[in-house]
Amino acid sequence: MDVAGAHQPDVLHSIYKIQLAPDGSELNREKTQQLGDSNVVGENYCGSCYGAVKPKSGCCNTCEDVREAYGLAGWSFNHAESIEQCTREGYLEKMKEQADQGCRLWGELTVNKVAGNIHVAPGKSFQRGGTHVHDIQQYLSQGLNFSHHIAHLSFGEKTPITHNPLDDWTVAMDQEGLYMYQYYLKVVGTRYHFLDREPIFSNQYSVTQFNKNLHYKNALGHIQTPNGLPGVFFNFDISPMLVVQMEERKSFVSFLTGVCGIVGGIFTVASIVDGAIWRAERTLKRRTEFGKAF
Repeated sequence: MDVAGAHQPDVLHSIYKIQLAPDGSELNREKTQQLGDSNVVGENYCGSCYGAVKPKSGCCNTCEDVREAYGLAGWSFNHAESIEQCTREGYLEKMKEQADQGCRLWGELTVNKVAGNIHVAPGKSFQRGGTHVHDIQQYLSQGLNFSHHIAHLSFGEKTPITHNPLDDWTVAMDQEGLYMYQYYLKVVGTRYHFLDREPIFSNQYSVTQFNKNLHYKNALGHIQTPNGLPGVFFNFDISPMLVVQMEERKSFVSFLTGVCGIVGGIFTVASIVDGAIWRAERTLKRRTEFGKAF
């Protein structure tokens, strides 16, 4: 999402995800199969939306349909145990199974050349009053471990000569909580011109980091309501400037000019040293002659 109003929620066509076990290994398909059977319903079954906004079909036949309806109504989804569709599909069991799991993400996104952010956060996302929000009600009673490792992050074409500060970057949570990790990136377009190949257009960026715990207790021991969204945020600002780096071969005239400059510098320094020695010698000689006169 960006300041121009572009919004890309739940990107699936160019972003790929793999579930990870607590030790970081990939989970087998057999271990991630669905619990329960969402298809065991009658042919004329029409599930209730529990007072939320109904979809076009008029029925909420799955737990996901109910979550979508709640999101459209602007309601938080925090009582799955009382939703018949979620109970049938084993929604709570899935949540418990995935509590200690991780996720590996990779892919690419096309963004506008304006300020915006890319974030990875829990909960169902939806629009409310023109604002992008996430329903995290079900996560408030427990912490989420947002330890993460960034293998590679770049803007534009990947080049071997571009330094990406966040490559091979690791952050490990050392205490429980709902942490919000924010990276602020200043992106500048860069064009590289080479002697033996076609020019390459890419981007360089600098980064600063900030994080805070949204899930903490006050002086009375009460858990404070989070003022923010837990997750990992990449806030980028793309500069209108362009940096051009050119690889050039010096001509013979440039080489000759450089040599003359070096030789001239040597003679200049030598003349200064020679003059200093001559003046010192003359001063010493005068003092010696003055001493003999007395």
